[in-house]
Amino acid sequence: MPLTGCHRGPLLERILMTILITGATGQLGHLVIDSLLARGADPEAIVAGARDLSKAADLADRGIRVVALDYDDAASVSAALDGVDSVLLISGSEVGRRTPQHKAVIDAAKAAGVRKLVYTSAPKATTSDLVLAPEHKATEELIAASGIPAVILRNNWYTENYVGSMSQAAESGVLAASVGDGKVASASRQDFADAAAVVLLEDGHIGEVYELAGDIAWDFSELAAAIAEIVGRPVEYTALSTEEHAAQLAGAGLDEGTIGFVTALDTGIRSGTLAETDGTLARLIGRPTTPLAEGLRAAA
Repeated sequence: MPLTGCHRGPLLERILMTILITGATGQLGHLVIDSLLARGADPEAIVAGARDLSKAADLADRGIRVVALDYDDAASVSAALDGVDSVLLISGSEVGRRTPQHKAVIDAAKAAGVRKLVYTSAPKATTSDLVLAPEHKATEELIAASGIPAVILRNNWYTENYVGSMSQAAESGVLAASVGDGKVASASRQDFADAAAVVLLEDGHIGEVYELAGDIAWDFSELAAAIAEIVGRPVEYTALSTEEHAAQLAGAGLDEGTIGFVTALDTGIRSGTLAETDGTLARLIGRPTTPLAEGLRAAA
């Protein structure tokens, strides 16, 4: 969706509104906080929600208020939202449990009178056949039903998702997947973190659903070439059928559920689910998104 002028107003010099970041000790959450501070947010206006407070010591050292927040503990969620104006709800990592976990945050945000709720969703969440989409679709519906002023950030794949594939390819010289000629318009976590920070700090954006993706959609032959450049050895992409891929994963010792999940993700990529990009992410953050090889190199 193109950005209009009203959504690109000047950032506030000093943020007086209190912003809660859920999952603040995770990789994305930590980067969002870094980006907020870099954009002039007052550390005292940021609240970092963490399940394990011991992992948030570095945030506390920077003057950020750290609070206990466990998606499975409704009381901790309500307490964390006390006095909060804006919330970044970073989607949980426990597939299959995310909808009720997210509902706990949405319900508490409504009770607390939150004025802006930002949610990290999935590409085309309400219409996609991607295996991860249903929980995001359900969460978006819960947010809409709550009536909380909200912004939906439908993040495409993180480039960092392929660091494991890069490590394997560095040893074997092979990148194997059942994605066919499917493309992925990935961007770095930093790109998506910057987008979240912009939306949290700027006026406007309420009611928007942003499809966020990298500037360039790449295929797995291009991924193999990028990996080869980084690891310093030839890497070849081997296109597998779903059945061949499943057999290979079984041979590596993966359980049936994990095999089904991985091959379903590849099927989604093969069908083009992650290929679309229209430049919205770059426009939102005011710069080009991080190129594939650069993102992989930084992550490695």
